[in-house]
Amino acid sequence: MNNEINYTNNPLHGVGLKQLLTEIVDHYGFEILFAYLNINCFKTRPSIESSMKFLKKTDWAREKVENFYLYQFKNLPRASFEQYSLPPRERIIPDDQSPGEPAKLSLEDAEHLQEKREARSTERDHGKRDHMKKDIDPWANRKRKSKY
Repeated sequence: MNNEINYTNNPLHGVGLKQLLTEIVDHYGFEILFAYLNINCFKTRPSIESSMKFLKKTDWAREKVENFYLYQFKNLPRASFEQYSLPPRERIIPDDQSPGEPAKLSLEDAEHLQEKREARSTERDHGKRDHMKKDIDPWANRKRKSKY
C-alpha cells in the first residue's frame, strides 16, 4: 500500500515564495494585494524582497497570501472544510480541478468586501456583548467567610 500523498495537482507544489509573489504582484500589483489581504508589507514601501522577508517570518500572513494565490489567482473552487483547515501547501486538490484564469479584482470590489467584513465583525462583537450582559458575575453571590 502506498502511503504517499499526491500533492502534484496543488498549484503551490514546486512554487517558491518568490515566484508566487512575483506572479501575483505582476498581475495585480501591490495596491490590490493590500486592499484584499490587508497586510502592511504590501502597503509600506512594498517590494518583493521585503514582502518575502516578512512572509517567511509570519505564518498567518504567508498562508493568507497562499490562499489568495490558490483561490483568486489560480481561481480554484473553494476547498472542503477539512481541506481548508489544512495549510495551503498541504491541501490535496482533486484531479478534476485545474487552475483557471486569474480572478478580475478591483479596488471598488475590495472596498465592498472590506465593508462586508466590518459588518460581520460588528455583528459578532454585538453578539458577544449581549452574551456578556446575560452572564452572571460568578463572584457576586459568593458567601464570605465570617471572621468569627
